[in-house]
Amino acid sequence: MLVTDTEAEDVERGSRPGGRPLLDRQHPGVYFETMLMGSQPGRDPPSTREIVGDQPSAASVPGTSLSRSILPLVGLVVSAGFTYLAVRRIHFGEVWTGLRTSEYVWLLPGLAVLGFSILLRAIRWQYMFAAGTRPGLAPATSSLLIGYFFNSVLPARAGEAVRIVALHQRAGISRAEIASTVIAERAYDVLCLLMLFFVALPWLPDVSWLRAAVVLAVVLAGGLIAAIVVLELFGARPLRFALRPLARLPLFPTERVELVAENLVRGLAALRRPRLAAVALFWTTASWLAAAVSAWFVMYGFGLQISPVAALLVVVTTNLAMILPSSPSGVGVFEAAVLAALSPYGVSKSTALPFALVFHAVNFFPYLAVGIYLLRRGLVTVRGRTTVPSAPAPRPPARRE
Repeated sequence: MLVTDTEAEDVERGSRPGGRPLLDRQHPGVYFETMLMGSQPGRDPPSTREIVGDQPSAASVPGTSLSRSILPLVGLVVSAGFTYLAVRRIHFGEVWTGLRTSEYVWLLPGLAVLGFSILLRAIRWQYMFAAGTRPGLAPATSSLLIGYFFNSVLPARAGEAVRIVALHQRAGISRAEIASTVIAERAYDVLCLLMLFFVALPWLPDVSWLRAAVVLAVVLAGGLIAAIVVLELFGARPLRFALRPLARLPLFPTERVELVAENLVRGLAALRRPRLAAVALFWTTASWLAAAVSAWFVMYGFGLQISPVAALLVVVTTNLAMILPSSPSGVGVFEAAVLAALSPYGVSKSTALPFALVFHAVNFFPYLAVGIYLLRRGLVTVRGRTTVPSAPAPRPPARRE
């Protein structure tokens, strides 16, 4: 079915013409707008089977099936390799003793501070948007948690795509704009982690990957500066040029491609506007410091009474390691990163591994539980059933940043 230019523009502006995103159970993380498939006012949204039937299959797109097969395989190979490095020369008797004798009561404050750090990250996500399109805290938080849930159970960070559609569904914001904020958010995360690492460097022991961190920081800073300069000089023109080949497709008329480019640039407001950049950097730093406090509580429960800066190093190392492709939830990569962070403090692998396993569980099962709860509430549609959430509150008029 064809889509009119008006309908396409309505979707990109974030209006809610009646369609709801559907999650195809055969292709997790891939969403379809029922409006784009030709749903009419007063008509029930089509089932997932009907929608997929109107679209070209993945097999008909050159390279799609191959990339879907290769990416999970690469992730599994990376996770298997890091798992081997983590358990090599481990005394499993000591690991069991550490798991059995640790004081799990310290997980309670660790979980509480972790929840606080998630709240800070949701606030940060709000301030990645310009004032005129900024979502409320509730939809930002629930969409963020849905994304974390799918990141935990799907490979290749598929949760990032899920939270884009979830926020679009709940707040009516353009998906292109939301996608740009997610990209900018990841840049802020890596930049802030590196900044915290360099600030804490005088209190850290010798770290073997210091030179790699310096190179990453220089490359990231250079890339951000180049992107900001290009956006200031040319605006959306480079993106329009890059997206121009899409205009040859029937579902992407020229007007829609231009609108997507404008929304992508709007989503990078936190990189272009100094005030938004300062606010986003503040909330990013606060959220990572809270995550480090959460890690310190868990460390204390395992008798690792070392410098609190060690908890910060654990957070920096594990989250930088998550850049690598891996299996869902970064199994193996996470544990190996924790062991690498604690090794300079003289903590043996057999002593550090119990903490790594439990700390990973602390960063997995809460997202799993909350994600299932939000899905049961009907935040997104699964298996062809459409649940309509309450309509969002009216958006205040745009104001100048």
